[in-house]
Amino acid sequence: MKLMLAIIQEKDASTLQASLNDKKITFTQLPTKGGFLKAKNSTFMIGIDEERVQEVLDIIKESCQARDQYVTPAIELPGSISDTSYPIEVQVGGATVMVLPMDSFYRF
Repeated sequence: MKLMLAIIQEKDASTLQASLNDKKITFTQLPTKGGFLKAKNSTFMIGIDEERVQEVLDIIKESCQARDQYVTPAIELPGSISDTSYPIEVQVGGATVMVLPMDSFYRF
């Protein structure tokens, strides 16, 4: 058994939910927030047999698309001439997935 933690952008959560449900893959979804952009995310916790890990990775990859977005940094650099920060382009979305070993898995 493996525990998969998938951190995705909130915009992609409903698509991933539907795809996992279609394949009868159970999950727990938690609302989370990113540290850099302070954007809303969803973290999916998925307990899965080791032989299905690649299947879940493929579903996540298909459901969660990276996109470019302009954001204004919240920090000012020392020696800055202006009080106004300029927007920078960053890539958001996609997914960050961690696959961890799981000794036991119980469902009551």
